[in-house]
Amino acid sequence: GKPENGRYTVPDHNIPSDLPDDLRALRIYRYFCGMKNLRRRFLIIPILLLGLTAMGQGPSKVVTQPFNFWTSINGTYRHGPKWGLQGDVHIRRSNGIADPGFYLARGGVMYWLEENLTLTAGYGYIWTAPVSRTLNTWGHENRLHQQVMYTVKSGKVGVAHRLRNELRWQQVIVNDQFTGRIRFSDRVRYQIAFNIPIFRNPKLPELTLSDELMVNFGKSIVYNTFDQNRLFIGFRQNISKSLSYDLGYMNVFQQRFTGFQYDMYHTLRLFFFYNGKRGAGRKTPVQEE
Repeated sequence: GKPENGRYTVPDHNIPSDLPDDLRALRIYRYFCGMKNLRRRFLIIPILLLGLTAMGQGPSKVVTQPFNFWTSINGTYRHGPKWGLQGDVHIRRSNGIADPGFYLARGGVMYWLEENLTLTAGYGYIWTAPVSRTLNTWGHENRLHQQVMYTVKSGKVGVAHRLRNELRWQQVIVNDQFTGRIRFSDRVRYQIAFNIPIFRNPKLPELTLSDELMVNFGKSIVYNTFDQNRLFIGFRQNISKSLSYDLGYMNVFQQRFTGFQYDMYHTLRLFFFYNGKRGAGRKTPVQEE
């Protein structure tokens, strides 16, 4: 219909122009539903769909792909048949090694249910650098973790399953300032890893593959229930009976809190592992970030 006093009228159906907007909308809806002319009905459907599509559109997906370097020292020490200690320290650099990424220090207590089945509980502290060189405020995080790890041999291939739960308290930073608020969330992680011998000589490197999926939970999690996925391929080399390292490529695909921003970190990873024990006992399982 034609505009009348800033409103549109619908002809021939006695819809007064001075009705409140909500009543007018209802009358107009009934008018279109009662149309006998199918061509008019089908004309209005695309218009409604276009309106709903426009309402549902959010920001476009943005993916950045920085190159990082990540190194760490991961240690486990078995004190007796059942109990042991675990600790690790991590450094990740962004833009190659030019900028800081994060620092992590963590420790925990281990308990052996079986030789190939362990429980771990511990605490970690994380320092996270600003995402831009124009920002100055570092983020800080306190973290408690609980973990179960199961290792098994399939022929000559070593397989490790790890399930970890993390309780996280993260500082909320807005406009490069700490707000005084703490964001609490729960993160569940599952990792499967394979160590595959490729040479008959045990002193030569073996192939190592792993993949880990992380999922967020909690009232503060709105847009990023999926947190990240870490895929690693490289080789592991023994330095001695208790010391080894792995070197390779890790792809970290992570979703930010905004929901539409993603980071795909192409990462050169160099991890060192120490496995110690007191008295008799088998080699302790490898712990890592």
